[in-house]
Amino acid sequence: MKVVISPDSFKGTLTALEAAESIEKGIKQANPETETILLPVADGGEGTMEALVLATNGRFEKTRVLDPLGREIEASFGVLGNQSTCVIEMASASGITLLHNYERNPRIASSFGTGQLIKSALDQGFRDFIICIGGSATNDAGVGMLRALGLRLLDEYGRDVQKSIDGLYEVKKLDFTNWDRRLKESTIAIACDVNNPLIGEQGATAVFGPQKGVKADEIKYFDQALAHWANIVEQELDIRLHDYPGAGAAGGMGSALIAFLQGRFHQGIHLVLEVMNYSTKIQDAHYIVTGEGKSDVQTLHGKAPIGVLQCAKQFNIPTILLSGYIEEQDKQMLAEHFHQVVSVVNESISTDMAMMEASKYLSQRAYETFKKLLD
Repeated sequence: MKVVISPDSFKGTLTALEAAESIEKGIKQANPETETILLPVADGGEGTMEALVLATNGRFEKTRVLDPLGREIEASFGVLGNQSTCVIEMASASGITLLHNYERNPRIASSFGTGQLIKSALDQGFRDFIICIGGSATNDAGVGMLRALGLRLLDEYGRDVQKSIDGLYEVKKLDFTNWDRRLKESTIAIACDVNNPLIGEQGATAVFGPQKGVKADEIKYFDQALAHWANIVEQELDIRLHDYPGAGAAGGMGSALIAFLQGRFHQGIHLVLEVMNYSTKIQDAHYIVTGEGKSDVQTLHGKAPIGVLQCAKQFNIPTILLSGYIEEQDKQMLAEHFHQVVSVVNESISTDMAMMEASKYLSQRAYETFKKLLD
């Protein structure tokens, strides 16, 4: 029997690869003769770079960048096995997991480090990019990244505006004198599972700002700052970002990649599976196991497990959803799509237990699931 194991990360506990290894351990305990193929996946957010590099036998390149608060850190970008495609993961330089909860400060949090990653890759000769924009700590419309690539934001007196959300209100003109011209030779694929506009009730600030530290009474102020910035961009580049689908992704990073780097959006999981050549690798599998930290109705809307399921259906391969936590009402709905739906958390394993010893209990549930299948 051949089983392909393709979980996304279990956020806060296990990377996608660690989750896959834990599931494999349980399956092997149930039947040591089972052939297992580990193909961890991601949906464009944190962990996507690792999944793509591992799947293509690529490599990681380390460099020094600034984190969201301007502190120097070590970050990496990925090089795929074709040796020509570079994967930039925004979370590695500008991610919310780089900050303690008390450090979250969206007024000054900057995407500058992501721009530094891009510049470092350009310096090494890369021109073909996949940029994964999930998990950001920023609400700066990607302005920090643009600054790192040479753009100057000027006020009415021709001076650089301050590097904060307040500074966006001061912008009157853009200066491209030092803009990195190598970007014109580059292609940018944006891996993302969000289609929010830049501003408004469904925009970057209103929907995602609070988790980054934007207080309820500040949302309007931030939103208007992004609106003013969008007005300047429309004036200078003749592209309207205000209601552009996906422009609000990652605190507005989507808007910067669209307008200034001519990026094109791709649903994260579909891009990942295509780069992995996933369909070819699963064709003779008897089962596929996928999963994530928590599965619910959102799983059916562009998350990694549904992408895996769609591929599996092409070859009529039964797909098991094994996730950390699934509420009972969601289990019924998900069971209409997956061959089997299994939650690590149940009457005997609490959420706290599952979080503290995630690998142990994920292996245990995989063992129990496959023991029943084989009996």
